[in-house]
Amino acid sequence: MAYDEELADRIRLMIKPGPELSERKMFGGLAFLIGGNMAVAASGQGGLLVRVDPKESDELLGIEFVRPMVMGGRDMVGWLRVTPDAADDDAVLREWVDRGVDYARTLPPKKKK
Repeated sequence: MAYDEELADRIRLMIKPGPELSERKMFGGLAFLIGGNMAVAASGQGGLLVRVDPKESDELLGIEFVRPMVMGGRDMVGWLRVTPDAADDDAVLREWVDRGVDYARTLPPKKKK
């Protein structure tokens, strides 16, 4: 499944452009990176992929429309999926985009190769 280009456009409008912002195809979707660190992505599996503080993962998984990101058969702590139906709501999408961007901004920038 290809990522939802309309969702990617909506995310793009919510993230303030700047030199630290970049986009890259990752995980079958389109990821938005801050300083080389993924913040959010329009997932190739539908919905939104969000990077969060790992210490908040368990609590956030208690939200009805949030699922763990699973890679290689295991849950990835600090990486969450927001269901497509929830991501359709602009207020919900903005909340999760902001959460991912805010967390990515706390991480040290990655050096360009």
